[in-house]
Amino acid sequence: MKLHSRDLALIAVFAALYAVLVLVLAGISFQLVQVRVADALIPLSILFGWPVALGVAAGGAIANFASPMPSALTDVTFGSIANLIASLLAWRIGRWKIMAKSASEFLGCLAATVVVTIIVGTYLAILTEMELWVWWLGIGVGSLISINILGYALIQVMRRVQAEPSTT
Repeated sequence: MKLHSRDLALIAVFAALYAVLVLVLAGISFQLVQVRVADALIPLSILFGWPVALGVAAGGAIANFASPMPSALTDVTFGSIANLIASLLAWRIGRWKIMAKSASEFLGCLAATVVVTIIVGTYLAILTEMELWVWWLGIGVGSLISINILGYALIQVMRRVQAEPSTT
């Protein structure tokens, strides 16, 4: 696999965007119901490919250093792994050729939500000794909002912007 300057630029931009969004919106990014607006970037891997996956993983690692959880290192490690897997899965599923392009994109978003919910919810339950189902519910609701609603809407907007002819 050849790494192009465009790929490096996408990785850097998405890492920076993810980290900044989490830190600026820390009040809703580190709660039981984590509505990480930054997670809306995960589905953009469907449009831009694997560089987004690396970018949101790196951005998650950077942002999670500010985690108020008992072990920030666990949050840094497993949170970034969750972002990487979720984004790669969204990318692959979002490119399936099924009935409508929007259906495969929505399924990609749903798969990303499940991955983030299971991985993040599980390690947070272990760290905090709260019930697993409580964390899965909280992370799941937040991920549905950020990935399936905001992220899916972002894909649709980006797709329209890409499709519009340039006026310049």
